[in-house]
Amino acid sequence: MCFGSGEEDELAAGAARNREIERMIRIDEKKMSKEVKLLLLGAGESGKSTVLKQMKLIYAQGFSRTERDEWRSIIFGNLNNAFKVILDAMEELEIDLGNSENESYVHLISLEREIGHKEALPLEYLPAFKALWADHGIKQAITKGNEYALHDNLNYFFLDVDRLFAKDYVPTDQDVLRSRLRTTGITETIFELGSLTYRMFDVGGQRSERKKWIHCFENVNCLFFLVAISGYDQCLVEDKDGNQMQEALMLFESIANSQWFTKSALILFLNKMDLFRDKIASSPICEYFPDYTGDPSDQKVAMNFFKEKFRGLNRNPNKDIYTHFTNATDTNLLKITMTTVQDMIIQRNLHQLIL
Repeated sequence: MCFGSGEEDELAAGAARNREIERMIRIDEKKMSKEVKLLLLGAGESGKSTVLKQMKLIYAQGFSRTERDEWRSIIFGNLNNAFKVILDAMEELEIDLGNSENESYVHLISLEREIGHKEALPLEYLPAFKALWADHGIKQAITKGNEYALHDNLNYFFLDVDRLFAKDYVPTDQDVLRSRLRTTGITETIFELGSLTYRMFDVGGQRSERKKWIHCFENVNCLFFLVAISGYDQCLVEDKDGNQMQEALMLFESIANSQWFTKSALILFLNKMDLFRDKIASSPICEYFPDYTGDPSDQKVAMNFFKEKFRGLNRNPNKDIYTHFTNATDTNLLKITMTTVQDMIIQRNLHQLIL
């Protein structure tokens, strides 16, 4: 068969295009083989977003000045909104302010005040925050915070609230870790460890966000399931009659036994151990979980109780569940935990990646 020179050139060009396409496919396949997909799951308030921030601090470049400026406005919002929540709860709980003079600050708190990324925290709020924080009625309402889903970052920020109102205040790493911004949709963080690239996805934990998780399910190498172990006595943000731990147990059972995750490693993080340790003596576990018969003040017994409660929900005898007790705000502890997790991932699931 004979071809003219024009046809020969066209065939040669087509063959070259095919070779280039095949080369790109091989490059993509090699890249994918070095990629680890991690999915962060858990009920709301479990600490997933904090873990994602830690990954950025430990393995990426941390937070830029622009990002820290953005978190400053979020921190102000956290504090102001917390007082709104507390004051609303006080009405429902029929708790009065201890000092009637503090009524003058209630209107200021009720304003929908937002600050720009370049703005300092408004100084007129500092005396209001300090007076309300010291108010006996506010303190009484805070002790009942588990009944109305009060966020757990207030004590941290009020240890040194004057610092936050300094004109040149820039949020520290710990400030960013402690601040709270509800996750909606899916957030991705990419970082490299050794020869592998990790893609970690955080998805919203509230019930309304869970339907969005389905988009992350394909080819997941490893699941991180976070539980706020301190939430055994906490209500849900979206349901004051619900219980955070019961919600987490129900969700974990569906995840551990899901057809989507039969080949995925499952790592259970029982998080917020510091808060758990501080509250078990004053908030008995047996009041919320009558099947707990251990020493009310024995932290290790209580930790093991919840660990076994979650592990017992797994109906797949071939599925291992790796458990870690963590404080997501503790960078050093999480770094040690992640080193262990990394070794497990490589040994159990990803040995083919380094062949």
